[in-house]
Amino acid sequence: MLDLDPTRAAAAPRDAATLVVVRDGAAGIEVFCVERQKVGFLGGAVVFPGGKLDPADLEPTWTALSTAPHAPAGSTEADVATWRGLGVAACREALEEAAILPLAGTALDHATLRSWQARVAKKRGGPPAETTLEALLTQAHGRLDLASLHPMARWVTPVAESRRFDTRFFLYVADAALTGAHDNQETTASFWATPAEVMRRFASGELQLAPPTHRTLEQLAAAGDAAGAIAMTATACLDPICPQLVKHIDARGETVALALPGDPGHELRQVRSPGKSRYVMRGDRFLPEDAV
Repeated sequence: MLDLDPTRAAAAPRDAATLVVVRDGAAGIEVFCVERQKVGFLGGAVVFPGGKLDPADLEPTWTALSTAPHAPAGSTEADVATWRGLGVAACREALEEAAILPLAGTALDHATLRSWQARVAKKRGGPPAETTLEALLTQAHGRLDLASLHPMARWVTPVAESRRFDTRFFLYVADAALTGAHDNQETTASFWATPAEVMRRFASGELQLAPPTHRTLEQLAAAGDAAGAIAMTATACLDPICPQLVKHIDARGETVALALPGDPGHELRQVRSPGKSRYVMRGDRFLPEDAV
């Protein structure tokens, strides 16, 4: 799932964005998950839809095609433009990978979202996409609802990983009518479930989760419902969380772990994500534990 090598030279992380889509269900808060194709970065892992920032996501034309994004107090004009671009990237990737698109005003029905998903799809080894999200929104007189995206975390891929991303996580609360669907290219399966159920399946070995996904699920489970999740983002730490690969030795022997800020093995002493301080490699999975 990860390609960690402590001896490799650090690659510069690329900006990326992820959309954490939730809704209120009969059993509490539910989250939409997709399973990535088996090859490549996080291959086979269950994740939230997302991907890297494209230069086109930063074009000034998006100002007229979206509502104003959430940006930290005191942000400069350039900062707001960056937050807008990241929000656009999160929405664009959610459409491509999951047939989900936050829009201001009237939402699109599932059939239309699937049609748009197919039309913006990038064909691997084939012809380019039929059109762009920008063109579709312009034709439909629609706007992305970036105001509905709540920044909740910022995770940076460990230095030891070959492909690195600086990913902003955005929370989006969907209504009950939203279905969502994987694209059968980047994502091969999709489902709605409570965070507790996804974590139970991970603990039993039924699916694979990366540490940022697992920690986000823990936070959503604690929030209880969509309103609680939004309230949680109001006090969320948006400073970068970059796990560090460390040696882990305990009664079970020696292995490796990804230490988070605040862990004794991490260079940063301030906790930036409450919970267990590291993710320890147990078999083929990183499990949450505290330092010994």
